[in-house]
Amino acid sequence: MLEDGQNELFVSRASVWELSIKVAKGKLAMPGSSVRSLLEQIARTGMTVLPIEDAHILRTETLPHHHRDPFDRILVAQALEEGLTILSCDSEIPKYDAPVIWR
Repeated sequence: MLEDGQNELFVSRASVWELSIKVAKGKLAMPGSSVRSLLEQIARTGMTVLPIEDAHILRTETLPHHHRDPFDRILVAQALEEGLTILSCDSEIPKYDAPVIWR
């Protein structure tokens, strides 16, 4: 799915931000120097980094509280606002109305 050139791929700015926090706390080791190498790889692969917009933030207010993680809640809000599908293995994400590919 990720290698199929017919699929337009997005990476949320929230995901990059969350990874940066985990790297800074020593909870995640990133290949390369830091999250910078991840951003460079995202750019090379042609993925689009999805910014966090006001509409996404406002949408989180109306979401049910299936999940307490603010990063996951913004991902759901972005998917709903932008008509995107989430690729996640988080068992809480499918509880929302957003389309999810769960693996």
